[in-house]
Amino acid sequence: SVDCSFSRGVCDWKQDADDDFDWNPADRDRGDGYYMAVPAFVGHKNDMGRLKLLLTDLKPKSSYCLIFSYRLAGEKVGKLRVFPANKKTAPVWEENKGKDEKWRTGKIEIFQGAETTNSVTFESERGKGKTGEIGVDNVILISGPCPED
Repeated sequence: SVDCSFSRGVCDWKQDADDDFDWNPADRDRGDGYYMAVPAFVGHKNDMGRLKLLLTDLKPKSSYCLIFSYRLAGEKVGKLRVFPANKKTAPVWEENKGKDEKWRTGKIEIFQGAETTNSVTFESERGKGKTGEIGVDNVILISGPCPED
């Protein structure tokens, strides 16, 4: 498995230069490192912020499981989507509201076909809300299919 967490991970993260705002580091409650977040008040409704995980050093296996923690805190905070590589058509994962402010776990299987998936994009879309944030943390890649809960 590959640890792509922001504080101590070995992966290469890039801010998208063509989006509306950047993701920013936010301190964890327990004080051990940080996660990446977009506060609700950044930008205008429907603005996008994209954070790209570059998968350049991965040896092509048949599939990977991308596991990550996420949080959508606040009323009408917006949407969090995940896209593999440059497929801008439909996200492979999307969440648009949190039931509460707890961190949850997302899992996505990434299949390597004729084209190797060389990046994964976390996209935040600004909602109407004025408080809260969208956060992503503890990003890990595991070779093979996603484990059952």
